[in-house]
Amino acid sequence: MDIFNEKKVAASVRTDEDFKAALESHVEVIFLQNSDIMNVQGQIEECHAAGKKVFIHMDFAEGIGKDRAGLSYLKNLGADGILTTKTGLIRSARDIGLLAVQRFFIVDSHSVDTAVDSIKIAKPDIVEIMPGVVEKKIKEFAERVDTPILAGGLIELEEEVDRAISSGAKAVSTADQLLWSYK
Repeated sequence: MDIFNEKKVAASVRTDEDFKAALESHVEVIFLQNSDIMNVQGQIEECHAAGKKVFIHMDFAEGIGKDRAGLSYLKNLGADGILTTKTGLIRSARDIGLLAVQRFFIVDSHSVDTAVDSIKIAKPDIVEIMPGVVEKKIKEFAERVDTPILAGGLIELEEEVDRAISSGAKAVSTADQLLWSYK
């Protein structure tokens, strides 16, 4: 399933102010970086009411188990998918029908090789490479894996969105509200 249709920018949301702005923006996808067991149901409902797909960042979700039961809970609430750095969660999420975005921090050539191996094992729906301003590595990933690439982190300019996409990323995620209306 392709989560990015017309828009190539996803809102990466950390604060309540950003959440409200993302709901009113043109983005089609919202990545929630600050969910907890008390607010996640309302967040999911608000995102869907605004016509947005919603992904929960499991590494930061408080009070929600980082296991199959926690994933099933989110699936039952209507979440479209998850983000995580954890390979084991990716497989479990996909098994129960959630879309899975696996996030990698690329700091050197070893981290590229490790990430490629993890992608081949977990088979995420989308891979997020951070920081997203590393066009050369985005291109390398795009050539080495058959998984759509999402560039995230440190993207602050329209030119950076364009460079990431032209390097092989399917889309970008950013917390910069000015870019939520771009592309």
